[in-house]
Amino acid sequence: MLSGPPINWVLLVIGAWLAIGFLGIVALRIFGIVAKIFFPLGGLAGFVLAIISAKALTSGVVESRVLPIGLPQLQFHLRMDQLSSFFLLILGVTTVGISLFSAGYFRKGAGTAPGLLCLEFHFFLASMALVLIADDAYSFMLAWESMALSSYFLVTANHRIPKIRAAGFLYLCIAHIGAIAILLSFGILQANTGDYTFANMRLQEISPFWASAAFLFAIFGFGAKAGILPLHIWLPEAHPAAPSPVSALMSGVMIKMAVYGFLRVAFDLLHIQIWWWGVLLLALGIATALFGVIFATVQTDMKRLLAYSSIENIGLLFAAMGLALLFRSYGMNELSALALTASLYHVGAHALFKSLLFLTTGSVLHATGERNLGKLGGLIRFMPWVTGLALIGILASSGLPPFSGFVSEWLLLQSFLFTPGLPQSFLNMLVPVAAASIALVAALAGYAMVKFFGVVFLGQPREEKLREAHDAGTLEKLGMLWLALATVVLGLAPNFLLRFIDPVTQILVGKGLASSSRANGWWLITPTSLERASYSPIYFLLGVALASALVFVVVRIFYHGRLRRSPAWSGGHAWQNARMQDTAEGYGQPIRQIFESFFDLERHLPRPEESEPEYRVVVNDKFWKGLYLPIARITEFISAQVGRLQQGRISIYLLYSFLTLLVTLLMVPGVRR
Repeated sequence: MLSGPPINWVLLVIGAWLAIGFLGIVALRIFGIVAKIFFPLGGLAGFVLAIISAKALTSGVVESRVLPIGLPQLQFHLRMDQLSSFFLLILGVTTVGISLFSAGYFRKGAGTAPGLLCLEFHFFLASMALVLIADDAYSFMLAWESMALSSYFLVTANHRIPKIRAAGFLYLCIAHIGAIAILLSFGILQANTGDYTFANMRLQEISPFWASAAFLFAIFGFGAKAGILPLHIWLPEAHPAAPSPVSALMSGVMIKMAVYGFLRVAFDLLHIQIWWWGVLLLALGIATALFGVIFATVQTDMKRLLAYSSIENIGLLFAAMGLALLFRSYGMNELSALALTASLYHVGAHALFKSLLFLTTGSVLHATGERNLGKLGGLIRFMPWVTGLALIGILASSGLPPFSGFVSEWLLLQSFLFTPGLPQSFLNMLVPVAAASIALVAALAGYAMVKFFGVVFLGQPREEKLREAHDAGTLEKLGMLWLALATVVLGLAPNFLLRFIDPVTQILVGKGLASSSRANGWWLITPTSLERASYSPIYFLLGVALASALVFVVVRIFYHGRLRRSPAWSGGHAWQNARMQDTAEGYGQPIRQIFESFFDLERHLPRPEESEPEYRVVVNDKFWKGLYLPIARITEFISAQVGRLQQGRISIYLLYSFLTLLVTLLMVPGVRR
């Protein structure tokens, strides 16, 4: 089944996605064909991609191709190794669920013609796959920019709304700035050879100074796409603007392309790793994670909450990669493989549960027309399927066992336990502080997810129209169910994914965890040795089930018939209604008070003349006012000054041309003589 070189099948899947996209243009406004046929076909192509990538990972084959397309002397160099195969696997598995959901989600009159949306969606998928197999700077940047442009058009699908256009422009601006930094990093890595293939970059042994410059450009460029501080500003704006399946693709998969690109540069193309690189990345990751989770706890918009949660998870990923770099720089390859395994496991886990959460948010938005937490509640009665599937994503995102989010965070904390073995004493004192910060992030993430689930699905409906909400359609349920099942499988059988991660860590750092996992059985994770640490989700689940059964039996035997039901205490009021429930603002108030210095708060006090007085607190991002607005003002000022050159007179333009020619001639060697 599916015999032949895997890279040929990957190219076939890319071609299939492009063909489906162009077929959408042919059936531009035939909604039934586009939604019910083309999107499921795209999901089928993703399923094929997942199978091929899994086979390539287990076989260990590395394949290369040179396509005779592009510019002269700049053909497309393609390569499929273990690192690209792993991310292709994540792309394929996630695409299946999102494509099925999209087939039932998109509606007529959503702002963009169905066929055009189909083209943008599948072009986005094809460009991400091409990023993962590109083996030279030219093809990589072409695929990278194609990914940015197609995702921009998807974000602005409902382009008639000015705020959505503004969010799309902000995203595109940050993406292009990051692309320039990536290009500069590649320019350093090719070491003035003129050969921009990755194979040539691997051979170059550049000085530590220039290697550090390439590393810093890579952090900036890929960090802009991933959303690390202070380049995170586009995520909370783009996700609320984009349709929910697009948000799922961007948060679940696209930002992982930045993780892939950074791993490619830091562990593959660079021939050295320096200890302070790991410290910088670790500090940046922890700062990003803390910032993201604190802002997530105080959000009142469902999609903004999930966007800040994605920032938090990206911070955890970069912290894990920083720890892996730190261990690698001191030759501690086994511990580097452990930290890298934690990072890659979280890549897969986050892709699944965050995509699931964005899709459940889309179902809620369709059923109620609301994404404001203050106007939701009690949906468990009207949307039981969506509630159950959302709960799986919530538990995984909260890092609770036995779900996938716990496994990656547990592996990361295990990595921190070995840091006292580092040769520098100040690092041994600094890293435990980082470990405590990770624990704080995990606790706050659970707090934010409890708020999300409790306010949206539990309690009583806060608006009368919520009683008319309906559950998701069949295709939407299938898409979410696929992602939920994958999340549960990764949580209960983590060695299944570790089996695919091991070949990646083997080629990047020369070590892996698969040998210890095989020695102790599929049900047990042992990062180093069984005596040192182990975790079994199966045993944990059995323990929880037995404890629950014991409590149930005890209650039925000893307390059955002794229960007395009475109305809940009303706080002295003679009546109760949905407005007396805890609100999203109420949940976030303790965090807002504790971490007030993180926020730019705007308090709107009620005025006496208002017929319905209202007290509101708006939480703004300090980076927006402190960094981005000043840059925007400076840019506008410079543009205004440059605009004065445009006088509308031909004589002035001829003078500019003459002066430019004169300066150019003076700069040519030998002209002044």
